[in-house]
Amino acid sequence: QVQLVESGGGLVQAGGSLRVSCAASGRTFSTYAMGWFRQAPGKEREFVATISGKGSPIYYADSVKGRFTISRDNAKNTVYLQMNSLKPEDTAVYYCAASNIGPYESGNYYESWGQGTQVTVSS
Repeated sequence: QVQLVESGGGLVQAGGSLRVSCAASGRTFSTYAMGWFRQAPGKEREFVATISGKGSPIYYADSVKGRFTISRDNAKNTVYLQMNSLKPEDTAVYYCAASNIGPYESGNYYESWGQGTQVTVSS
């Protein structure tokens, strides 16, 4: 398993942008598909985006397609989520996760999770 640490969350106004990062430990980062998930208060965790170990393919939830971009830098063992045109409904704790199976949308395929970073979008 890899250890994951998210950073970059915060408070932003609707329409603004924010980038969250996830740093991974270990020397096998490039072999893992990485995903971003989020959980809002009172709601279930939901898939946001995922990227394969080599950077392609990439998949997005319909709710963020065209606004969010997932990317990774394997030399830095880091995956990013660039969030643009943020909406109040994007408010959630954002988690990154690692999968040695593949870039799936179900969190069940991910065996390592970070502690999460709070993103709050004010209206």
